[in-house]
Amino acid sequence: MSDLVIGADGLPRCAWGASTPDYAVYHDTEWGQPLHGDDALYERMTLEAFQSGLSWLTILRKRPAFRLAFDDFRIPTVAAYGEADVTRLLADAGIVRNRAKIEAAIANARAAAELPEGLSALLWSFAPARRPARPASFAEVPAITPESTAMAKALKKRGFRFVGPTTAYALMQATGMVDDHLAGCHVEPTGTA
Repeated sequence: MSDLVIGADGLPRCAWGASTPDYAVYHDTEWGQPLHGDDALYERMTLEAFQSGLSWLTILRKRPAFRLAFDDFRIPTVAAYGEADVTRLLADAGIVRNRAKIEAAIANARAAAELPEGLSALLWSFAPARRPARPASFAEVPAITPESTAMAKALKKRGFRFVGPTTAYALMQATGMVDDHLAGCHVEPTGTA
């Protein structure tokens, strides 16, 4: 399979984005689009951490259940969770029931609530300058970068968990901090970085 494919709708897109209808919608409308806001970025960070070791499609399909289970990822609400909430989340078959990831999500909400500049400002401070051209193939797309390594280090220093350099880079891709759509892909980032 080529890294760029023509979908059933005649539009060229990154091959992974044409592999399932769920991926096509996510690829075309969310992935790589600049996203701001503390709660919105906390949600993406949490879902990227839950994805670790799993398919993103699994997380994408469970996202509505995650939003319900985690009170729409409102940082102050999740930061106030206690042991009863951990027990409730571990019993929720709609989400990924992994104690370490659940506890990390709560710890990360608490850490985010303590950031004087806010989570969005902190994360976006690591966004690299835009590339002069999009990658021609996925072989040109890194798994980690100096910026994602620095982001992960800064987050860890502030008490965040389950956000290493690879997860940080996936977060950067998903939220438009970097544009890893391939050259020729029909999707163009909207909004402002």
